[in-house]
Amino acid sequence: MASSLTCAGIIWAFLSFLCAAASCVGFFMPYWLLGSQLEKSVSFGTFRRCSYPVRDESRQTTVMVEQCGRYASFQAIPSAEWRICTVVTGLGCGLLLLVALTALMGCCVSELISRTVGRVAGGIQFLGG
Repeated sequence: MASSLTCAGIIWAFLSFLCAAASCVGFFMPYWLLGSQLEKSVSFGTFRRCSYPVRDESRQTTVMVEQCGRYASFQAIPSAEWRICTVVTGLGCGLLLLVALTALMGCCVSELISRTVGRVAGGIQFLGG
C-alpha cells in the first residue's frame, strides 16, 4: 500500500489517533470529579455519574444508587455550564477522531492527503483541541 504521507506525516497520524482516543476515553469516563456523599464515594463526568443520590418518595429519604449511568436526559445535567461543556467536549472529540481516522487512511491510500488537506486537518485539530 502506497502512502501520500512523509515520515513526519505518519508520526502525526499515529499521534493524532492516540490523542483522539485518549480524549474520547476521558470524555466517556465518569471520573472527572471524585468525592463522597452520604458516606459513599461518588464520581461524575460530563454526562455520566457513579453513586448518585436519588429521592425515595415512598420512604421520604434520600438513598444512594451505587451504579454508573448517564443522566436521564440532557436537561438532567446539573447546570447550563455543564451542558455546554458536554456539547463542546463532545464536538472536540468528534473532530479529533475525524482527523485522526482520515490521517490513518492517508497512511494506506496514496494521494489522499495533500499539503492543503494536511493544513486543513491541522486547523480542524486546533479547533478540536
